[in-house]
Amino acid sequence: MVFSSMTFLCVFLPVVFLLHMILPGIRVKNAFLILASLIFYAYGEPVYVLLLVMTSFVNYLCAVIIDRFREKKKAAIAIAVFLNLGILIVYKYSVFLCNIISQVTGFSLNVSEIKMPIGISFFTFQAMSYVIDVYRGTVQVQKKFGKVLLYISFFPQLIAGPIVKYHDIELEIGKRKVTVDGVSEGIRRFICGLSKKVLIANTMGLVADTLFASPMKELNGMCAWLGAVSYLFQIYFDFSGYSDMAIGLGWMFGFHFKENFNYPYVSSSIQEFWRRWHISLSGWFKEYLYIPLGGNRKGRFRTVINKMIVFLTTGIWHGASWNFVFWGAYHGMFLLLEEYIPAISRKGGKVKSFLQHVYTVLVVCIGFVFFRAESMAQGVRWIALMFTDCSVRAESVNLLIQQLTPLYNITFVAAVAAALPVTKWLQGKKGMEVFSYIASLAGFILCILSLSGGTYNPFIYFRF
Repeated sequence: MVFSSMTFLCVFLPVVFLLHMILPGIRVKNAFLILASLIFYAYGEPVYVLLLVMTSFVNYLCAVIIDRFREKKKAAIAIAVFLNLGILIVYKYSVFLCNIISQVTGFSLNVSEIKMPIGISFFTFQAMSYVIDVYRGTVQVQKKFGKVLLYISFFPQLIAGPIVKYHDIELEIGKRKVTVDGVSEGIRRFICGLSKKVLIANTMGLVADTLFASPMKELNGMCAWLGAVSYLFQIYFDFSGYSDMAIGLGWMFGFHFKENFNYPYVSSSIQEFWRRWHISLSGWFKEYLYIPLGGNRKGRFRTVINKMIVFLTTGIWHGASWNFVFWGAYHGMFLLLEEYIPAISRKGGKVKSFLQHVYTVLVVCIGFVFFRAESMAQGVRWIALMFTDCSVRAESVNLLIQQLTPLYNITFVAAVAAALPVTKWLQGKKGMEVFSYIASLAGFILCILSLSGGTYNPFIYFRF
């Protein structure tokens, strides 16, 4: 079940929210939220809900062992890390790894495709962070399995994050207060995210999918640029919209998740981009991989190596494909470039600042072509079209014009505006409070009309 579905909006959310408000006591509310979250997950993954519960229990058990039996803490943390990474490898990377082994050794390893559990990359990382923090002594062990299960399975952040640290919501699991202001702000934030997803990402995605699915011989440079830019906006508004919905839902139930996006397309360097994009994932890799590798404490060369390892891992985390491996290495190479040539990212005058923004968006846009492409070969050919093809063949021009509908053009302007911190600037302005609620209501109505029509409604991060 996804947030941008009529089932969730008209049945699941209203029922769960009302019952959560009516039920007495925090223990009963927590038990109900666990049940609701498992139903939410089982709606799309009826078998893998058992995997979710089992993973949560083993991580809970390892944390308890670390706390009670200090002499066995290393064995327990090793088991927890091995379990979580093992689950990821089996369900997400086994076919990819077997194909590599077959190509290298010549032995044929016939492994059937395994259906990947939804959101496995998110809930395994979240569970692993809890056990590691208990091992480090930065959080106290939770002795009640129900609270650990709620932390890992809570439906707003279950299938696509943000990746929540246990200490961020530890107190709210045991004691929280749902207020009128919190609920109203949560609903408004949820609708903001829903509008990003349904009204902007879906419109951009339809054009991107159409162009990326077209035969290469029918495309020209303008089509390639339109497809790349459309996907640039689709992935941002799809994922940041989902994060907004998750944060809004959290507020509605008395939980407060940290921000996951901070206008990444205004960045003036790739370093800044990654401080603004998917903040919870970047923070996870920084805390649990980059710093343990040595961070920037062992000289510039080791810093660069550590960053490259992190970004290779980031690429692999996103999927079992050479496209994602390349995408991670690609970003790592630009971070290396900025490390050794700091003038690229150092602040300057208005002209330099503008050029830095152009450089960053261009690098990110090219990287996302490989993220979206079905293969490395398609990605390379797509980039070649973007920078070398200036043809105006009739079939290509017709394909281009077909995509540039009035709806797309209006949505494109809205996407550019929404990718900039316009709302931050408008906050506190006279009349904006009332206007924001009116805009939220209008956005919700438009989303319902769009979804009820059964229109194009994919979700990119569903496969992660």
